[in-house]
Amino acid sequence: MATIDNYSDDANQVDALEKDRRWRLVLGAETDNGASLSESDRRLSSALTAVYGGEDSQKGRGSLSRSAPSVAEWLGDIREFFPASVIQVVQKDAFDRLGLKQMLMEPEFLAAIEADVHLVADLVSLRSIMPEQTLDTARQVIQKVVDELMKRLEQKTTESIRGAMNKSKKTFRPRFNDIDWHRTIHANLRHYQHDFKTIVPEKLIGFMRQQRRITDLDEVILCVDQSGSMATSVVYSSIFAAVMASIPAVKTQLVCFDTTIFDMTEELSDPVSVLFGVQLGGGTDINQAVAYCESKIERPSKTHLVLITDLYEGGNASELKARVANLTKQDVNVITLLALSDDGKPSYDSNMAAEFAAIGSPVFACTPDQFPDLMATALKREDVLAWAADQDIKTVRADL
Repeated sequence: MATIDNYSDDANQVDALEKDRRWRLVLGAETDNGASLSESDRRLSSALTAVYGGEDSQKGRGSLSRSAPSVAEWLGDIREFFPASVIQVVQKDAFDRLGLKQMLMEPEFLAAIEADVHLVADLVSLRSIMPEQTLDTARQVIQKVVDELMKRLEQKTTESIRGAMNKSKKTFRPRFNDIDWHRTIHANLRHYQHDFKTIVPEKLIGFMRQQRRITDLDEVILCVDQSGSMATSVVYSSIFAAVMASIPAVKTQLVCFDTTIFDMTEELSDPVSVLFGVQLGGGTDINQAVAYCESKIERPSKTHLVLITDLYEGGNASELKARVANLTKQDVNVITLLALSDDGKPSYDSNMAAEFAAIGSPVFACTPDQFPDLMATALKREDVLAWAADQDIKTVRADL
């Protein structure tokens, strides 16, 4: 019993010390009774005070120095104390509270920062005023983020879109990705090798792909609003367009717009070049962009127009609605995404969204992880609204 009591006392003492430590972190490096923080906690306190220390810190005391070495040290501290998800929140708060976007001009800062899709959007918007040395570093940072996103999104996108294979027909010479493993294992159970504890298949069974002629391909046009509020949607759209362009089963086009139209289709082999070609910010002329896409449509019943915009129209709204209505009547599959972003919580023109829904264009926001299944549903001409309901995605209704 004495051992248990001692253990309990030790645990209570540890709890008390941890509570005391946390209070000292809240109060600052030095407290009234002279107790001081450890060197590690002092660095943690300074790193957070630099961003969240109130007006005094933003006037200079405890704030981030504008020199790149101090910024790099600060970044090193927050990486030591916090996981990546928290690091990105602290960085974003630092940009917003301390005006650190100026620091994106410094190569040393870019080399040290924890990059994510929001940083990519910031770099793309600032690239026109970056010095050449910083621009090279920015391209490397963007390339790293794009590579990570491609790794995360490419396989699912490819598998979803290639799911158009005809599973009613079987073949005994399937490609690796088309092997029906359940049937293959069942058919080869007698070839089980006890020494190796595995099956050596004598016969492979798989699905036969549909042979599709070039003239019979589905066409996908991603028409992306590149105004400032749509920045992360532009990044994700560019990556998905690049992935889809590599799939022979579909013909993919990427059109970005503000008050000007940028056809990025020829650049899709290099997503980083696409991102460096867009112009984030500016006005919005959706009608003009949809008119351009309309001119690119050759076979309406085989075309899927994915309009990614918050629907705040700066152009001719009446003409835009008439144009979209005409496209749906021609059997063009027009889908309106209010955002293609991780949070999936867009700000948008609710009146225009309701009118689009009344026209017959499904309207909702979508996360990057949901987008591959959305495209597979669209390509199969299945009910997109039913798919959205299954995904618990809130759609805009025509009666709003």
